Amino acid sequence: MDRNLALEFVRITEAAALASARFMGRGDEKAADQAAVDAMRKAFDSVNIDGVVVIGEGERDEAPMLYIGEKVGRRGSDSPAIDIALDPLEGTTICATGGVGSISVIAVAERGNFLHAPDTYMEKIACGPRARGKISLNKTPEDNVKIVADVLQKKVEDVTVVILDRPRHRELIERVRAMGARIRLIGDGDVSAGIAPCWEESGIDLLMGTGGAPEGVITAAGNKCLGGDFEGRLKFRNDGERERALKMGIKDPDKVFTLEELARGSVMFCATGVTDGPLLKGVTTLPGARARTHSIVMRSHTGTIRRVEAEHNFNIKNW
Repeated sequence: MDRNLALEFVRITEAAALASARFMGRGDEKAADQAAVDAMRKAFDSVNIDGVVVIGEGERDEAPMLYIGEKVGRRGSDSPAIDIALDPLEGTTICATGGVGSISVIAVAERGNFLHAPDTYMEKIACGPRARGKISLNKTPEDNVKIVADVLQKKVEDVTVVILDRPRHRELIERVRAMGARIRLIGDGDVSAGIAPCWEESGIDLLMGTGGAPEGVITAAGNKCLGGDFEGRLKFRNDGERERALKMGIKDPDKVFTLEELARGSVMFCATGVTDGPLLKGVTTLPGARARTHSIVMRSHTGTIRRVEAEHNFNIKNW
């Protein structure tokens, strides 16, 4: 993929973050999400790509824009054919409540290289580069925590595991606590939480638990760029979801998908913070109708990580 596309995708996530940040803390999840979707969809029109949304806002009958299968970009004769996994506002509740870690995110791969994950749950585990190839969903939570403690040269009680605060995780939480490990419970936003173990300064060493399958593919792309690791196993809520997965081309719905199976080949990851979190600072409003954004752009092919801080003047350009 052309590296020049990196800054084009930053502009897209910036637009979505700026639009949704206007609703931060206002308690209206739908308005915040819709603002992000509208801004992101409009921004795609200016980019010279032949893009297809493979992870998006849902099926066509559920989402009028950025639905799975929608074609985006200018789509000229010289446009690169790419697949796009996106979440215009990852952490809608976080944004609506002014919480921690809401982002706008896009992951990009060459055509056919992302797993077409159905809109169901996925059991996940994610770690940083030091534990790559060592952790696994086929191991117990206790074993995975001990592995991470060993490779990081930490005591178990100094290891921090991030888990979504859900009733379904009651047993997992109890088992991790029984080991003496630290837990950071989050209400939403497991993409940024799943990538955080790749950053030592985040204070997060491991992600475990069950969240959205589409978000799992995006997380895998981000971790691939950072040299971390990720595994996912689909967890269906009913027979209909299992049948849909089979129709989408998933031959073994019960298998554990590795990072490389979720995001193959060269991938690009781009995110802009909406609210402050472990990965990025959120949108900051400034005097004089201005705002500051913080973004990250990563390419797995080169291992390049760019942090982009931008100041936007709404007197000149109204996002």
